[in-house]
Amino acid sequence: MVALSVVELLKEKIRQEGRVISDDVLKVDSFLNHQIDPVLMLKVGEEFARRFAGSAITKVLTVEASGIAVALMTGLSLKVPVVFAKKKQPSTMDGETYCGRVRSFTKEEVIDIVVAGSYLGPEDRVLIIDDFLASGEAARGLLKIITQAGATLVGVGTVIEKVFQTGGEALRDQGIRVESLVQIGSLAGGQIEFLN
Repeated sequence: MVALSVVELLKEKIRQEGRVISDDVLKVDSFLNHQIDPVLMLKVGEEFARRFAGSAITKVLTVEASGIAVALMTGLSLKVPVVFAKKKQPSTMDGETYCGRVRSFTKEEVIDIVVAGSYLGPEDRVLIIDDFLASGEAARGLLKIITQAGATLVGVGTVIEKVFQTGGEALRDQGIRVESLVQIGSLAGGQIEFLN
């Protein structure tokens, strides 16, 4: 029997365990962003490492909390540190900080995200990793942080891209490399339409 690719594994997991909540929301919290399937996430991280091989990445960057598992496995596979932007600046974070503003699609709120200046700098080549790409808000907020740090964006990797919400298209139109493992064209009528 031939082993399934990570893309096919993800699509199968989405078919079996994903729940369409509305025409805009897909719930995959049984394996991706609440309960985590570590074996699958390791394969996801290895796939991002393969896709971005040769890019001289020095840091993986994500937003807490849902992106951390995927980012960690990607960092492990690339053998580079993982930095996550905090949604609230802790009292222990002193010195220079970099901030971005993000509108959460699922929580319907605007939050400021922050990274300590000591963890990103001009010498860094950064890969943004996240669980979902919808409107692109998280990626744009992280890009602001990368720009403030004087670092270089290598690209954006996302497990699931909801193509119908156009965030990926907007990033690509800016010349940003976006690698999405699974692309969904529609959730209309409770049906998941895969594009890849």
